[in-house]
Amino acid sequence: MAQGAKPGEGGQLPGHKVSADIARIRHTTPGVTLISPPPHHDIYSIEDLAQLIYDLKSVNPEANVSVKLVSEVGVGTIAAGVAKAKADLVLISGHDGGTGASPLTSIKHSGLPWELGLAETQQALILNRLRDRIVVQTDGQLKTGRDVAIAALLGAEEFGFGTSVLVTMGCILLRKCHMNTCSVGVATQDPALRAMFAGKPEHVERFLRFVARELREFMAEMGFRTVDEMVGRVDRLEVQPAIDHWKAKGVDLSAVLMPAGDAKTTVRRRIRPQEHDLESALDVELIRRAEGALTKGQPVRIALPIRNVHRTVGTRLSGEVAKRFGAQGLPDGTIDLRFTGSAGQSLGAFLAPGISIRVEGDANDYLAKGMSGGRIVITPQPGSAFLPHRNIIAGNVVLYGATGGELYLHGVAGERFAVRNSGAKAVVEGVGDHGCEYMTGGVVVVLGPTGNNFAAGMSGGLAYVYDETELFDTRCNLDMVDIESVWAPEDAKTLRTMIENHHRYTRSARAKLILENWESRLPLFVKVMPIDYRKVLERMQLEEYRETETLSATEEVYRG
Repeated sequence: MAQGAKPGEGGQLPGHKVSADIARIRHTTPGVTLISPPPHHDIYSIEDLAQLIYDLKSVNPEANVSVKLVSEVGVGTIAAGVAKAKADLVLISGHDGGTGASPLTSIKHSGLPWELGLAETQQALILNRLRDRIVVQTDGQLKTGRDVAIAALLGAEEFGFGTSVLVTMGCILLRKCHMNTCSVGVATQDPALRAMFAGKPEHVERFLRFVARELREFMAEMGFRTVDEMVGRVDRLEVQPAIDHWKAKGVDLSAVLMPAGDAKTTVRRRIRPQEHDLESALDVELIRRAEGALTKGQPVRIALPIRNVHRTVGTRLSGEVAKRFGAQGLPDGTIDLRFTGSAGQSLGAFLAPGISIRVEGDANDYLAKGMSGGRIVITPQPGSAFLPHRNIIAGNVVLYGATGGELYLHGVAGERFAVRNSGAKAVVEGVGDHGCEYMTGGVVVVLGPTGNNFAAGMSGGLAYVYDETELFDTRCNLDMVDIESVWAPEDAKTLRTMIENHHRYTRSARAKLILENWESRLPLFVKVMPIDYRKVLERMQLEEYRETETLSATEEVYRG
């Protein structure tokens, strides 16, 4: 949710640091600058956070979900909300963590020491009777066993080390992590500089063993046998009487050492797991019916009614596919899911290759979030009297963070459509505000009007918009993209193919009208092209041309 050194802000990875490996991992193009979205576009309330946690637990029930918060005034209230949202862990991050991606003003003036946030979090969780179900972590310049002992006494069960561990591996704090010029090879993608890296796992192990040794000395001094016994024992801490500075005279930090409950009877650490209620999900039935596909790869078709109380449908099934078949999943259409009704939130979240979902009805927020493959088709129910291209068929934050797959919506989607899409292909008949924001890959076709701020922060991928009213240029954010007509044959072919697929899957009258009048409708489309993305593609094409010319010249010399 936030980082201690830059709460509420995103990071930026310059294009020259986006190597082929990073581009592959982040599903983007080498050389294109990456912007980390400052907010989580699928989280605008504690309820949204609870939904995200449920999504993550659904796709992998064995994983622990950790929520990171910045140490600040009021963090205890937020931590209580995180516990109610059923997170497994909450991390309180201090303001002075070492980071190579924060603005200097954020490093110097944002956040508070971890001690303040940790104490408030421990007190709030105990007072709300939530401490027994969540693990509390902390980090932010922990360096010694004494730091760990204080953190444990204030309520932490787990402890994060960053800068100090990097130093043991050779970091000399040059303060230029963002410049790709780290001379010791720790924070750089330059192969020559990476060769200078001399760190070894044994260095980290030896350092942490000394930290543990010092911690054991403090534990022995205070009479504790285990770290669990120490957690939350603020009664064993006191203010150093030697502190007498004029700046400290007006500061009252007595609340930090205020115990929340009786030391002998109060539960001060996690003693039971969260109850995520995964076994009542519709996916349990889907997995049972899809057993043939999961064990033998046999095609399976499942038809069921669906209601808006059925959340995250297809996600746990996708987790099973990924667990058994890896990232490549199953062949296209192996598991065919067909629903009738109104789907709940996060339908098809993290959808795996080989699963197709078709809904006759509509869908709520977070549709196709994080999908990596497969196909989702949403159409109105047969006999619907309304015009699909003028009515909402899916909620907000559709296709958020998708890396692959296809989505066809026979209707209009809400706000923040295809935010951070990095590989999926989608056709929709209208979108709300902030469409294609921070997009880094994939192709989006909009067969209708868009809201404002379209393509803000878009650094990759392509978007084609059907601009009947010729007002799109007033709604598109032109800071990082250009708008141009669809004149190239390859663009026209890509666009037509996607509209044909949309018509085949949805029987859209709007798509049919455009295809039947292709020559007159094509000029009404505009192409949204990221500026940096275009430059990188042109550079790649030039390099390929030079390699071809060099190869041809070499072959001629060899023949001659």
